[in-house]
Amino acid sequence: MALTNFKRVLQFASVNFFRNKGTSVAAIFILMITTLLVTSLFLLHGMSNFLVTTLQNKIDITAYFKSEASEESILVIRDEILKNSPDIKNIQYVSKEDALKDFIEKNKDNEVFSKALSEVGGNPFLPALNITTSGNPAQYQQISTILEEDKYKDFIEKVDFSQKKDTIEKVFSITSNVNKFGIGLGLILILVAISVVFNTIKLVVDHSRDEISTMRIVGASNWFLRAPFILEGVLFGLVSFFTSFFITIFLVYAASGGVGLMMPGFNLSSYFISHLWLVILIQLACGVGLAVISSYIAVRKYLEI
Repeated sequence: MALTNFKRVLQFASVNFFRNKGTSVAAIFILMITTLLVTSLFLLHGMSNFLVTTLQNKIDITAYFKSEASEESILVIRDEILKNSPDIKNIQYVSKEDALKDFIEKNKDNEVFSKALSEVGGNPFLPALNITTSGNPAQYQQISTILEEDKYKDFIEKVDFSQKKDTIEKVFSITSNVNKFGIGLGLILILVAISVVFNTIKLVVDHSRDEISTMRIVGASNWFLRAPFILEGVLFGLVSFFTSFFITIFLVYAASGGVGLMMPGFNLSSYFISHLWLVILIQLACGVGLAVISSYIAVRKYLEI
């Protein structure tokens, strides 16, 4: 009996789906666009996180020590900073000799810098600690404050936090704004999709008014009345999901080469594959999930009238 009822419900849903081709195509199109855009936001979020992380790893504050400061004293200060600042991701000691070697290597083809270094004579560089945190400006400010304490004045020549403060704050602001924009746009798209599917199902229900009245007269249950329209929403969602999924695969592999050139080190195809199940869940939620919720709300509201 249950199987028979399910077959009838599926038949009604299929008839409505193909009978109202225009509204069905419109609902599927909106769901597909929403699914693709939300998926794009997810992939863009991964790309932006990669960029921001790369920038954060390159941004540091440097504490330059006086020329006479011993390596032992600098390493003791390094350990104290690590102990008092658990948010530090990396702290690197750079000796005077290493700083000179690094400068010569980076500027070996620059005659102006090479000539200037020769004229200065000796080693003009100071030993230093390069410090990197998670990128939060407050963390860098905390470390800078620690380095400026009186007990370190005899060892530290200067701290370059003030020169890099604006850059650090801008990078952190970009991260925050990208996340807020993605969430805001995603919510707008979801509301648009729900509205379109809701009105589509409402229109289908209105067109089936006579059939619903007849089924009520013969004693059809509320479940039997609602199920075809909810199942029709499932069909909308499934079609939009499969269409969106294959389009996403095509676009990801088509765009991977260009993204790799613009963002060396980031492989869009690998990122997509490593997050494949999450992408599938997102697209199912946007396609089938939104369609079912919208259909249920529309049918429930109609039956209450």
